[in-house]
Amino acid sequence: MSERRSSESGFPINGVYTEADLPEDLDSRLGSPGEFPYTRGVYPTMYTSRPWTMRQYAGFGTATESNARYHQLLRAGTMGLSVAFDLPTQMGYDSDEPIAHGEVGKVGVAIDSIEDMRLLFADIPLDKVSTSMTINAPGSVLLLLYQLVAEENGVPGTALNGTIQNDILKEYIARGTYIFPPKPSLRLVADTFAYCRKEVPKWNTISISGYHMAEAGATPAQEIAFTLANGVEYVRAALAAGLAVDDFAPRLSFFFVARTTLLEEVAKFRAARRIWARVMRDDFGAKDPKSMMLRFHTQTAGVQLTAQQPEVNLVRVAVQGLGAVLGGTQSLHTNSFDEAIALPTEKAARLALRTQQVLAYETDLTATVDPFAGSYVVEAMTAEIEAATVELMERVADHGSAVDAIEAGFQKREIEQSAYRIAQEIDSGERVVVGLNRFTVDEEEPYEPLRVDPTIEAAQADRLARLRSERDADEVTRTLADLRAAAEGTDNVLYPMKAALRARATVGEVCGTLREVWGLYRPTDRF
Repeated sequence: MSERRSSESGFPINGVYTEADLPEDLDSRLGSPGEFPYTRGVYPTMYTSRPWTMRQYAGFGTATESNARYHQLLRAGTMGLSVAFDLPTQMGYDSDEPIAHGEVGKVGVAIDSIEDMRLLFADIPLDKVSTSMTINAPGSVLLLLYQLVAEENGVPGTALNGTIQNDILKEYIARGTYIFPPKPSLRLVADTFAYCRKEVPKWNTISISGYHMAEAGATPAQEIAFTLANGVEYVRAALAAGLAVDDFAPRLSFFFVARTTLLEEVAKFRAARRIWARVMRDDFGAKDPKSMMLRFHTQTAGVQLTAQQPEVNLVRVAVQGLGAVLGGTQSLHTNSFDEAIALPTEKAARLALRTQQVLAYETDLTATVDPFAGSYVVEAMTAEIEAATVELMERVADHGSAVDAIEAGFQKREIEQSAYRIAQEIDSGERVVVGLNRFTVDEEEPYEPLRVDPTIEAAQADRLARLRSERDADEVTRTLADLRAAAEGTDNVLYPMKAALRARATVGEVCGTLREVWGLYRPTDRF
């Protein structure tokens, strides 16, 4: 048994908790479910009336292959789709560009144009599914392609439900798939807020993400502190663009990790809701209750999966999913047990979904709201994480803003220090990882991972060559010129961007036009 007696966030964990450990103002910190400060959940009935949305993150190879996986997941009972894009798409490059060589279709699906998006969602009723797209720098581009395909199938933007991640600030901190410098990137986010309010009103315009920071080594307190600080920056950017807080804040959403440290994770989610509600009401003057609600998607912790004894990951994922549900998530993706080895197989993806279905339909988790409310240990932990998070947010604010702190390398350094500590604890055996540094086996059972067809890159290049030869080149040139003019001025860039994509301009051409105007971001750049 591990001798560690401190939380992931660094505060001590008592062997026994009593009423004396509860905050004195517990009643005001708690409130009722569906009421400020939303500690007990953003909706009064939570899962007692309907379960969380069960998503499965999928996307690999070609759009046709990913479409087949989506249909399999829908038949298995998933309630929402979640799209993984390959690295060239995430970075705004076409599959036939030299920089994309070797990465096409590897970690997600390759989307180069509206034709790929048509294949990706072929025969899927876009007015009946909720789609989440994990895309950031070119998030607006992929959203517009999705809207165009929906319109071709008679589904108006007003009927679309889903989310684009669109969280560029965390890319500068922990992930690296940024394109433009922070200022134009924030402008693009604000333009997306304004566009969706008019054209796709039920769409969640951003999923402000702590997940990737957690995967890079952030503690639970760092995860929510840096995420909420980024959220504050997005709110400020939207206000500076002339939007009213209650016009866009109800469509903000968040994305967090769920680790195996179940009690602390439950406390983390509850603290995050409470802090965000106060920030939106007290700092930004929000009046609409929906503006104060921290609604979030959760994904189980990929960084905690092991390639050794991969079946043990089934247990890890079940515990992580349980923590997310007890913490009040609005939607959940459970990782497949084989993801530490390769892209998930169809069977592994189905087992991951079945894990959620067991939690929803075979347990009593959906019978009551916030079952940990009043728990000595969880309420004490919630207060501890809340205090640590607020202190970290103040340290970010001391730099001037989240962007200023990013430019100073503050968040990145803090996360790297935590990651180094975790690695040391694993190497020394102080932190037990079952199957890795304790309870190992001499021989592993053979496992056949999913392989991505290496010919995909050539096939995508052929599709792009055919697209460029068949489309109206003059119309593409004209619409891209309109996009350039909007980017150079102050008009919302999404309207000319949509026209260019409808004319079959490619993702790379659209992003390339913006690169020429706004430039590329490099970590050494300054405003």
